[in-house]
Amino acid sequence: MTSDDPAWAPEACTLPTVDRPLRLAEFDDLFAAALHRQQRLSPTALRWHLDPAAEATARDLTDRESSCCSFFSFTFTADGPVLRLDVEVPATHVDVLDALAARAAAMVPA
Repeated sequence: MTSDDPAWAPEACTLPTVDRPLRLAEFDDLFAAALHRQQRLSPTALRWHLDPAAEATARDLTDRESSCCSFFSFTFTADGPVLRLDVEVPATHVDVLDALAARAAAMVPA
């Protein structure tokens, strides 16, 4: 299963299947517009360094994602000229985090 396949979302996700490609596109748009770099902190955690101008968009998106996939934990921290967004999942959902990290990595500027 790949992150381009809407079926990669776990059963715990309550977002209707028809809306999943749209949500993925929203993450892709955020990554393309605001992601400076990504760090894998542990198997269950990663950190995105975002343009602070995207904070409202990122907060809205992560709030909506948390409402349908309650296993996600998103933490925002101002860090000088960047906004840090830490993403954590329980070990049972590492595959979802892996897929999201792969999508983000594809968008990080070279």
